[in-house]
Amino acid sequence: MLEPSHNDELPPIPGKRYFTIGEVSELCCVKPHVLRYWEQEFPQLAPVKRRGNRRYYQHQDVLMIRQIRSLLYEQGYTIGGARQRMSGEEAKGDSAQSKLLIKQLIGELEDLLKDLKR
Repeated sequence: MLEPSHNDELPPIPGKRYFTIGEVSELCCVKPHVLRYWEQEFPQLAPVKRRGNRRYYQHQDVLMIRQIRSLLYEQGYTIGGARQRMSGEEAKGDSAQSKLLIKQLIGELEDLLKDLKR
């Protein structure tokens, strides 16, 4: 289940404040050791570390990991290319990626609204 797949939709991100590395691993279909490696390669990915160096990711971290995953696994970028893309001006003006993230957020909000109406 953790293998990257081009056709599978990633699960919706629950409305929580913090996520453990195990939860993020499942939400992004990326193994925990890969997440730890990406933290070293992408300076903007810096989860909060608490007791015993445990990582706690926030919603924006999960979205960023999904973006990194997309660049590497779906769009064919190298780590260096993805890092450049994430930190450069190109990342700010990347409307296609922004639209994808907005679409994902809208879907998650609609799911949340359905749950609240029950």
